Amino acid sequence: MKEFSILVVDDDKDFLTGIIRNLKKKFAQTQIMGASSGAEAMDMLGRNHIGVLLSDLQMPGVSGHELLVKGLELNPRLCAIMITGHGTVENAVLALKKGAWDFIAKPVERDTLYHIVERAMEHYTLANENKRLQDIIKTLRAETLHWESKTMKQLQEKIAAIAVTGYTVLVTGESGSGKEYVAKAIHNLSKRRQASCHTLNCPAIPESLLESELFGHVKGAFTGAERTREGFFMMADKGTLILDEIGDISPSIQAKLLKFLQDKEVKPVGSSQSKIVDVRIIALTNQNLGQKILDGSFRQDLYYRLNVLSVKIPPLRERKEDIPFLAGEFLLRTCQEMDMPPMGIEPTVLAFLSRQPWPGNVRELLNYVRRLAVFSNGKTIDQALVNLVEGDQIKDALPEQYPLYKDAKKQSLDIFSKNYLSRLFEKTRGNISESSRISGIERASIQKIIRRLDIDISRFRHS
Repeated sequence: MKEFSILVVDDDKDFLTGIIRNLKKKFAQTQIMGASSGAEAMDMLGRNHIGVLLSDLQMPGVSGHELLVKGLELNPRLCAIMITGHGTVENAVLALKKGAWDFIAKPVERDTLYHIVERAMEHYTLANENKRLQDIIKTLRAETLHWESKTMKQLQEKIAAIAVTGYTVLVTGESGSGKEYVAKAIHNLSKRRQASCHTLNCPAIPESLLESELFGHVKGAFTGAERTREGFFMMADKGTLILDEIGDISPSIQAKLLKFLQDKEVKPVGSSQSKIVDVRIIALTNQNLGQKILDGSFRQDLYYRLNVLSVKIPPLRERKEDIPFLAGEFLLRTCQEMDMPPMGIEPTVLAFLSRQPWPGNVRELLNYVRRLAVFSNGKTIDQALVNLVEGDQIKDALPEQYPLYKDAKKQSLDIFSKNYLSRLFEKTRGNISESSRISGIERASIQKIIRRLDIDISRFRHS
């Protein structure tokens, strides 16, 4: 977070100088600023990042009350401490009602001053950190899929917290569960998001060439090396490198990767020169690395280097409450890809999809929904269409435990409503009044649907 300053405001210049002198002794690492009038303070609030404001209430011209209102308007998380004289406690209470964080009475005791300001600084730091994390989570929700399960909502918050660090991350999960998707989300929410993000599928590269792919090589280093080439570590400098299926790399590459993680040093194949690079590594695997350590095929010290922070993605079969909403979002995306109007999904189909094991996880569900969309009549995904796609294997597709009508209707209606409003908000750039006019739905009703389905309207306004 950007460093903030403390601003002290009082028209008594001797008092102002004394307060600033004391604060500088206690909080030497923080910039302490002063203003001898409300008008001067107004200007300073607009030009500086002020986190804590200490202001006299009774000042000629611009009063402390006016300064408080302006400060909170510029920075809603501002911690304003109002300084009161004798007989002005009522004014202090009024200031608290207007949003002041605390007040302190003259004459100001040094220990009391230190205690109140220290608490205000801690509060402001925590409030800004919380706001930053909430913004990251909101961005993540806007850029990612709609998850209903408690497990995946907790995972979103974990991704947001991990993203802001620079540590190495190990992402585990079954094939198709979305490991690379999560890795890219971590990069896109990190401080490195403006730099490049590269993905290397380790098993796709022959072992004899993998070292060159990672570290690069100089011309003539081996047969076929006709020119000098940068490796992925150099290409991802200041950014992120995603190493997919890290469990499949050979022992010799494991040793070289371990040394790189220790030293951050790259020496191209055939070169005597090395260079320090700044790369965040996110490793992905669908294998049990613990078991591979026991059987001797994966280095334990490398595992600890990779597993600084970890994310485990549960398989789709363990979070079936996500399936109806994922199917709805995948269908909306597919309709957009195929330039088709949005379609609905019948409750019986949602029930059928929720009962399937999906060994290929989210990727398999996405491909299945795409097949349904391709063979549909462009209106609705119904059970007859599923039977057509599946063939004779699912003639008994209707579940033995048929869903209650009210539950199935609500589930289907929620998905239709979310898809319908998403397309509408794309057209109106999130303008609720215009959306109400086009759809014929009352504005208040649209707002209720937005809250109930947790639709992030800001993503459409900023698109």
